[in-house]
Amino acid sequence: MRQIGVWNQDFGAEAFGFDALAGVNWNLGPAALVERAVRRGEGALGSTGVLAVDTGPHTGRSPDDKFIVRDEATEATVDWNSHASLTPEQFKALRQDFLAHAQGRELFAQDLYVGADPERLLPVRTFSEYAWRSMAARTLLIEPRQDELAGFTPELTVLDMPSFRADPARHGVRSAAVVAIDLTRREVLIGGTSYVGEVKHAILTVMNHLLPERGALPLHCAASVGPDGDVALFIGLSATGKTTLAADPERSLIGDDAHGWGPDGVFNLEGGCYARAADLSAEAEPALHAAAQRFGALLENVPLDPETREPNFAARGRTENTRCAFPLSAYPRASAAAVAGHPKNLVLLTCDPHGVMPPIARLTPEQAVYHFLSGYTARIADAEKGAREPQATFSACYAAPFMPRPAAIYGEMLSRLIAEHGVNCWLVNTGWTGGAYGAGQRVPIEATRALIAAAFDGSLDAVETYTDKFFGFTVPLSVPGVDTLLFRPRKAWADKRVYIGTARRVLGMFQSNFASFGDAVDPEIAAAGPHEYREAAE
Repeated sequence: MRQIGVWNQDFGAEAFGFDALAGVNWNLGPAALVERAVRRGEGALGSTGVLAVDTGPHTGRSPDDKFIVRDEATEATVDWNSHASLTPEQFKALRQDFLAHAQGRELFAQDLYVGADPERLLPVRTFSEYAWRSMAARTLLIEPRQDELAGFTPELTVLDMPSFRADPARHGVRSAAVVAIDLTRREVLIGGTSYVGEVKHAILTVMNHLLPERGALPLHCAASVGPDGDVALFIGLSATGKTTLAADPERSLIGDDAHGWGPDGVFNLEGGCYARAADLSAEAEPALHAAAQRFGALLENVPLDPETREPNFAARGRTENTRCAFPLSAYPRASAAAVAGHPKNLVLLTCDPHGVMPPIARLTPEQAVYHFLSGYTARIADAEKGAREPQATFSACYAAPFMPRPAAIYGEMLSRLIAEHGVNCWLVNTGWTGGAYGAGQRVPIEATRALIAAAFDGSLDAVETYTDKFFGFTVPLSVPGVDTLLFRPRKAWADKRVYIGTARRVLGMFQSNFASFGDAVDPEIAAAGPHEYREAAE
C-alpha cells in the first residue's frame, strides 16, 4: 500500500481495520488536494483559485437517513423520540461493507481537532475517497500543528465514501444514503451522499453528545466579540442569518456555526466557515465574498462561467442551498484565538414564515429558554433535502437533528449560564412581516442590523416599549432609521383579522409543540411561552 504524508505510524489505517487499500494520502494541504481533485475530475478551478464542486442529487442534509447506534451506553443518554436508531449488529454489518467497499481504493486522511478549548477538544481522523472531501474536512475543522501529526491518535474516526450504497434490507436503513453514528465506538460512516454538511454535522453530533459531560453547553450559533470584549451569540437554524449578522465590520468573528459555552467562556468548535453562498455579493458582504473565492476555499453547487470561470452566485439551477467553505483565517476580522469570554448578549434568530413575530423583542431568561427549546423558525430552501419554500418548523435548541441528548438537558444548562452571567436575551425575526410568506415581505437586513446594534449598545434600554399580546415579550416602539411599522406586526398587515387568526394559529402551534416536553422542563420555563390572545389597546 502506497502511503504519503505525515501520520502516526503506530496508529495508521490498519487501526480502523482497512485491508488491501491502494493507498492513503495523509494530511495533504490545500495545494496538493486541489491539484488531485482537478486531476481526478472531482471539481473545477475557478478564476480566483477557488475549487468548485457538484454534490450530485444530495444538495442538503437528509435527516431521515441519519442513525445513531442504540446500545447499553446510549440507551439513557440519547433522545430516541427524535433520533433514528441502528442496532450494534446492523452497524457492524454496515461497517464491514464499508471496509469491503474501500478495498482497492486510494483514500485521503486528515487528522484534525474539534474545539478550540484545549481542555475539551476532540481529536478526529477522517478518511475520504475524494480529495475535495478531504479538503472540506481540513477547511472546516481545526488543524493540528505539524509537529503533532506524528503522534496524533484519534478519539473519533469518520469514513466518508459517497460512492457507497447502503442496503436497507441488510443494514436497517431507509435508503442508499446513510449517516451512521456509533457514539460508543466513536465512529461515523457516511455513504451515498456528497453533501459536505453531512460530514460536518455528524462530527458535531458526536461533540454535542460529549460536551455536557465535559462541562460545556454546545450551541448551533455564530459568535462575535466587540472592541470592548463584549461577546454576542447568534443562535438559529441554517439560513436564518447567523453568519451574516455575526460578520459585523465593527466586531471580530469567533466562528459562524458551532460553539461551546463552558466555565471560561465561549469557544469555536470549528476552524472554518460553511456559509450559504446564494446571492453572495461584494457590495453587500465584501469580506465574505472575498473569502469564499480565494485559493483554498470550496464552492458547492455554485456554477462557473464556462469562459471566464467566475462563480455565479445568483444561479439557481442546481439548488437554492449553494454553499461556500473557507478557513476562518481567510476572514479579515476573524478571531485568531477562536475563544472569548462569557456572552453579554444572546440572540435567538427566528425566520418566521407566518409574519406575526416582531423584528426584535427583549426576552426574560425564562422566555429565552422557552424559545430556545421550541426552536421556532422556518426551513429554508434545501438546507435540508426537499425544502424549497419556507416551511414553519420547531427544531429543539435550533439544532434538533444534531443534538442527541434530550433537549431539556441543554435547556437546563442554558438557563444556569444565563442566570450566572446576567446575559441580555433577544428574539430577532429575520423572516416575514406585513403578511405571511407570499403576501408579506422579508424584514430588511439593514433594519435587522440596526436593531441588533441598538440592542448591543444599550439604546433599546431607553425607548418606549409594549408587551406583545400573543407572545408576552417586550417590543420596542422605535429605533432611529427603522420603519416604525415593523415594530407592530398587526398594524403592518392589510387585514388585521387575518393577522389575529394567523397569530392564534402560531400560538397554538407553540403550545402543542411544547407539550411534548411534559414534566422535563421547569414549570417557570413552560409558563413563559405564548398565552391566549387578550384584546388591548396598543
